[in-house]
Amino acid sequence: MAQQRYEIAKERYAAFGIDTEAAIRKLSEVSISMHCWQGDDVHGFENSGSLTGGIQTTGNYPGVARNPDELLADLDKAFSLIPGKHRVNVHACYGIYENGQSVDRDRIKPEHFRRWVDYAKKRGLGLDFNPTFFSHPLSENGTLTNPNEEIRAFWIRHGIACIRISEYFAEQTGTPCLMNIWIPDGFKDVPADRLGPRERYMDSLDQILGCGYDKTKVLVTLESKVFGIGLESYTAGSGEFALCYAMTRGIVPLMDNGHYHPTEVVSDKIPALLCFAPKIALHVTRGVRWDSDHVVRYDDETQEMMKEIVRCDALDRVILATDYFDASINRIAAWVIGMRSVQKALLNALLLPNKDWKALQDSAQYTELMMRQEEWKTMPLGDVWEEFCRRNEVIASTEWFEEIKKYEKDVLSNRK
Repeated sequence: MAQQRYEIAKERYAAFGIDTEAAIRKLSEVSISMHCWQGDDVHGFENSGSLTGGIQTTGNYPGVARNPDELLADLDKAFSLIPGKHRVNVHACYGIYENGQSVDRDRIKPEHFRRWVDYAKKRGLGLDFNPTFFSHPLSENGTLTNPNEEIRAFWIRHGIACIRISEYFAEQTGTPCLMNIWIPDGFKDVPADRLGPRERYMDSLDQILGCGYDKTKVLVTLESKVFGIGLESYTAGSGEFALCYAMTRGIVPLMDNGHYHPTEVVSDKIPALLCFAPKIALHVTRGVRWDSDHVVRYDDETQEMMKEIVRCDALDRVILATDYFDASINRIAAWVIGMRSVQKALLNALLLPNKDWKALQDSAQYTELMMRQEEWKTMPLGDVWEEFCRRNEVIASTEWFEEIKKYEKDVLSNRK
């Protein structure tokens, strides 16, 4: 029955000049970097205490991963329900240490992430990395912007150590590692000095990038944020700062679509940046009012972002990753829902008659363009999605959730 529905859908799309087979092939080539921190509420393996830096995970759903074994097993379960081959995005606080004895962040080394490499290589996955500039005793009053030069030097050493680990990831997996820098530095109330912290931030970044590294192996990105909890009045790494720094230093600008004012949309920023940047990176999330890290859904902005990537013929220029954390629902389901939502949005974009619609726009036929865009919403995307999943040997329909419920009963419920 599913195969018959796909054949009908294939014919319907073909009537408009859309090749569903080509869309499925292209989607199969897209790897998304899935964030490891959804599985344990951003705790990591350092036992460093509560979250800081404007980050907050809400909820207490049972079955949170408590150690590396559980987190890696949960990742496996999630990947088994997500079609295609993807990547794992690791934060520096997820080093795996012998006898549980962690080292401070300025002394982390590739050997502390060997198990992540072993995990990825065995499964044919790529790895990406992130310095962790939060949830640490020395992050309370700023990291790379800190006026205390000893503290700032500590965080600079951490950034350099992370570049070395990123090089290690790339060498071991045979694919470039994206290393994303984000800091929470800012102020709760109106600051007396907005320039100084940004000048120190710029100098710190220059020192980290000046350590010497293979740019074909490590793609450094810089991520901005409009504000955070407890940092409502000022963040040093604003959108303007991050974008100007990335473009003047030849690194990759990264946009998290939850890190802007609620009236801004990253879908409009994508084609703007592609006019100037060889590559850009996205952290795909879902902002709700002021919060930036809800589970990604197949919503309007997710669809619009993927449409812009495809319309700009930029699948090889835009690096995709997910970034959210929700402890109020089953954490593995959160991974699967988010990743599959991004893939559905990409498939939808690949099945659009973009050239025809562009011609309508260029000839000022706006009424017909609007009509066609609205009528297209009832095209049988779901039948093509099911075929894509079937070819990747992944459950397409809601039956995949039965696997989640069984795993929760057999595995997660035993974590007390």
